[in-house]
Amino acid sequence: MTDNKLKFTRKTALGIVLLCSAVLLLLVLFRWQGDRPDLSTPEGREQFLAGLGWEIDRSSEEHRSVLLPDALEGVMEDYNTMQLSQGYDLSRHLGEKCEQYTYVLTNYSGCDGTVLITLYVQGRQLIAGDIHTTAIDGFMHGIKRDAAP
Repeated sequence: MTDNKLKFTRKTALGIVLLCSAVLLLLVLFRWQGDRPDLSTPEGREQFLAGLGWEIDRSSEEHRSVLLPDALEGVMEDYNTMQLSQGYDLSRHLGEKCEQYTYVLTNYSGCDGTVLITLYVQGRQLIAGDIHTTAIDGFMHGIKRDAAP
């Protein structure tokens, strides 16, 4: 009579644990990505901004590809300080290309002039963003509502 029992060793147990961990990690990553709008599309950008409470005129979209500087100095260092306060960090993308999308904000209160919102997108994700006016005595701040004056 042969013994058909499966031999359970530490090596087998470790393999099962590692395999289960890898599957769980993949599921979490796919779920995490699935919750975020795809900022490479106009619909995704509009959905993302609506989630922050901003309304845009999609027909006003201006797009261009930009190359980020190799170093953060002067104005760019100040700009990144604003980004850091929002949870973004341009220093992780120095010398890289990204897409810049600018829209007219239609629901910004307290300003008589045109208010613009600019998003810097790499792939599907936002790497920086700001709200500003074109006025000489204008302003600039982050895209998150708590950054608004």
